[in-house]
Amino acid sequence: MRTRMEGGEEASLLGERSLGRLAQLKTYRRRWFLLAVVCLLNCSNAMLWLTFAPVADKTAAYFHISLEMINWLSLVYLLISIPFGLVATWLLDSMGLRCAVTLSAWLNMTGSIIRMVSVLKFLSLGSQRYWYLFVGQCLCALAQPLVIFSPTKLAALWFPDHQRATANMLASMSNPLGILIANVLSPALVPEGKHIPLMLGVYAIPAVTACALATVGIHEKVPPTPPSASATNSTSQPFLAGLKMLLRNKSYIILAVCFGGGIGMFTCFSALLEQILCEKGYSNVFAGLNGALFTTCGLLGAFLLGLYVDRTRKFIESTKICFCLSALASIVFAVASRFRHQAITLAIASSLFGFFGFAIYPIAMELAVECSYPVGEGTSTGLIFVASQVQGVILMILLQALTVRVSEDPSSTCSLDQDGALDWTIPTLVLAGLCSAMACFYVIFFNTDYKRLHAENNSGTLVNGEDTAAATVPEA
Repeated sequence: MRTRMEGGEEASLLGERSLGRLAQLKTYRRRWFLLAVVCLLNCSNAMLWLTFAPVADKTAAYFHISLEMINWLSLVYLLISIPFGLVATWLLDSMGLRCAVTLSAWLNMTGSIIRMVSVLKFLSLGSQRYWYLFVGQCLCALAQPLVIFSPTKLAALWFPDHQRATANMLASMSNPLGILIANVLSPALVPEGKHIPLMLGVYAIPAVTACALATVGIHEKVPPTPPSASATNSTSQPFLAGLKMLLRNKSYIILAVCFGGGIGMFTCFSALLEQILCEKGYSNVFAGLNGALFTTCGLLGAFLLGLYVDRTRKFIESTKICFCLSALASIVFAVASRFRHQAITLAIASSLFGFFGFAIYPIAMELAVECSYPVGEGTSTGLIFVASQVQGVILMILLQALTVRVSEDPSSTCSLDQDGALDWTIPTLVLAGLCSAMACFYVIFFNTDYKRLHAENNSGTLVNGEDTAAATVPEA
């Protein structure tokens, strides 16, 4: 009798302690500083990734190399992030957010500085200039998985549940914002090839700034008091156990294949846009404008959808509708890009493709965490990113292989047309077809429970019968 009573008292005491922790949820104003640092770092990394894509022809002429070698400066991001992505997921879930963000910031800054070394004339590097540029890109590529995986971890650890989707949206969409800046800034800075050194110097500034802020300003792995029930009950599985759970999760596998393929397609679209359009006589400035519209409308779509999902929790319905509409926009672009004098149609198609396509990104990342809970946020989002990079590499190689050389055309704006321009008709149609197929597969087969939200609702019921967000108090 005594043992039973003691056991009951012990269980009651543990329950009271658990309820006490849940009742003392708290948010901190410095979470916005952490969010700003991750946003700046993510934006800078994307700018460094696609620095050369909008001015590929002029960069090739400046370094006296082929367009294929310029494409490798973008492709290396995909190749490196595949093996390092798995390391990054372990690092983020095991060592913590602070370590991952700081390491990413230093790799990003170091890579941007080495890229500048490639254009210093007093070093007389000659044919080795390209390899300095390539090494710098490789270091920046190592930084990418660490910062790409951080938004869901940051949102889960520092933000209450009613702000998570918005925080994740802001941090995640800073990456396409960097793509937007690169599409606009690179053509503006490089009207001629001789301005390449200026462009590299300008792009190093945000990388250095982000590194300084991350090193000086981030001091904690986690907040002293958690902001939500899921952060309180930190039940993330160990890395290898989490991987095994993900590979057995049918819903997660479907999401990884479809959403990862979508990221791969958007990567190819951003990297190859200038080359697709120049063969039909569209200028680098117009290609940059299309890239800017693609990203600007995507940021707007992500912002609006993030607010909507934060209020309604309709993750699945939102992503399915947007995936289908982005597939339709990709078909319009693929057809219109094969004709001359279709500037307005191309601009509208690029805008809609970005608006609906980018809107899916932060919501799908949150959905990955929801359907895989209690697997760690770094692991669940990281594996999707690795899948997207694998598919991106395959797509990039496939699309370039499907191009056909055509005779010189006086209306073509491609700078390197001594061997004839490249016809992108087949690759663009293949890209649109794949996007449509994945959208259909996702709509038909994907469905899941919101496991993390259910866990939080159950915890909230234990406290006071209300959602735990109601018990969250701001920092004084």
